[in-house]
Amino acid sequence: MSEIGPSPGFDAEFDFVIVGAGSAGCLLANRLSANPRHRVLLVEAGGKDDWLWIKVPVGYLYTIANPRTDWCFTTDPDPGLAGRSIHYARGRVIGGSSSINAMIHMRGQISDYDLWALATDDDRWRWGGPAGQTLTIYKELEDYFGGADEWHGVGGEIRVERPRVRWKILDAWQAAAAQKGIVPLDEFNRGDNAGSAYFHVNQRRGRRWSMADAFLHPVARRPNLTVYTRAQATKLLMDDHVRDEQRRGAWTSARHRAIGVRLLKDGHVMNVRAHAEVILSAGAIGTPHLMQASGLGPAGLLSSHQVPLTVDLPGVGENLQDHLQLRTVYRVRGARTVNTLYRNWVTRAGMGLQYLMLRSGPMTMPPSTLGAFAKSDPSFASPDLEWHVQPLSLAKFGEPLHRFGAITPSVCNLRPSSRGHVRITGADPLTHPAISCNYLSTDADRHAAVVGLRMTRQIMAAPALARYRPQEMLPGPGLTSDDDLQQAARELGTTIFHPVGTCAMGSFDAQGVPRSAASVVDTDCRVYRVAGLRVADASAMPTITSGNTNAPVMLIAERAARAILT
Repeated sequence: MSEIGPSPGFDAEFDFVIVGAGSAGCLLANRLSANPRHRVLLVEAGGKDDWLWIKVPVGYLYTIANPRTDWCFTTDPDPGLAGRSIHYARGRVIGGSSSINAMIHMRGQISDYDLWALATDDDRWRWGGPAGQTLTIYKELEDYFGGADEWHGVGGEIRVERPRVRWKILDAWQAAAAQKGIVPLDEFNRGDNAGSAYFHVNQRRGRRWSMADAFLHPVARRPNLTVYTRAQATKLLMDDHVRDEQRRGAWTSARHRAIGVRLLKDGHVMNVRAHAEVILSAGAIGTPHLMQASGLGPAGLLSSHQVPLTVDLPGVGENLQDHLQLRTVYRVRGARTVNTLYRNWVTRAGMGLQYLMLRSGPMTMPPSTLGAFAKSDPSFASPDLEWHVQPLSLAKFGEPLHRFGAITPSVCNLRPSSRGHVRITGADPLTHPAISCNYLSTDADRHAAVVGLRMTRQIMAAPALARYRPQEMLPGPGLTSDDDLQQAARELGTTIFHPVGTCAMGSFDAQGVPRSAASVVDTDCRVYRVAGLRVADASAMPTITSGNTNAPVMLIAERAARAILT
């Protein structure tokens, strides 16, 4: 496949160059390097994932907001958050966000993939049926602790386990939710998540199982796979000569071809060539930022920052979607919580010993342990609200736990209609982009926020929790009107770290022209009007899925890998 000998102006040459060693990038590196004829380069701006706190599940407390492992983005001040700017964590390390995330394995719901099928005119995205491949692929990727069945697979790379700690206060919350019509489930991930259950997690024997553990480390010694760490992509290198055989699908009208990537590695600039394809897997923030800095994006935006336009792609950086979580705090009495355990050095030491000896207990706990799904309106076809319930409380992430026993039931709108964007702020590719989420900017989202807060109160007032005498601390029982609760949502709301959609998939006509100007890639993740370039990460999602987004990213990456290799 590759040319013989070096090409002028390039420091290294490969067949495939993958930008971003996060969840999608690790899978793609695995799949593409399985053919020994393919020379594959995987590029990561961060360092190795060999730090202790990456592997210990509770280590997210130390990896998020730490520049060693996190890009440490911040959002623009947001009117929907009462003018606040918030921390926007994205993994900057081998494994990407799967090395610092909540470890929750959540596929989403059947209705999510129906929307993808409609957006792309591709029924393969559907959950099942005659053409649907989604459930089948999830099963093939999975190594499920309970064995293979109708919904799960074994032998795949992604390990899925049940949590290794339970809490009586969360069991009581689940019983209270049942008294309000949210029934207990064995698990989520069967396509209809209505109900409550303990989250399944991406762990192996009490340790985080990142997508680097799953896909990259087992094949790291392949002689045709190269991994660069501490290497930030700063520009896509383009050629205006496109061979006819490459003009297919989204590449039909291509006048440019991606031929490589410029990197800043260890303080030095180097150009690497891709003879076959460049694949962007830098995430919903990094991918559109690199494209815009390379002249691929909205013409007006690029012109305003003196970035030479290569291809006018209006959808690059637009359509940002995220789940806004509304954190409520309830003081409880007579219940074991992380707050009550942590304030005593003896119990803290016990937690450490329990983890060292048994790989169980609170140190194996993801940020949220129990989940629940329900409808804000009975007429909806599937749940649009999700709760993440934590047996702890704190003023905000990174601050000390409260000195009293408490739980934090956080509720989020799974299908927000608010849309934000990611945009360059100048021609320097090393400058962080502007991230505008526009939370709560629609009537529908504000209504869902109010309903979610009211439903949380109803659950907390149910008889099953009465023995713990729950006392609302946030937002506070004095806030009762819709206006009060909307303002509380603005003041309490924060990201749950699920940004997607900034290079969205869409449908294309027979001539390879998108039916919507907002579409950036086709159903095979090929970038419109640029040959040899794909986007395979969360930015390709046309709409956000119901819950945590890591598993759907793996679905996209697997589909992209199969399209490349076909």
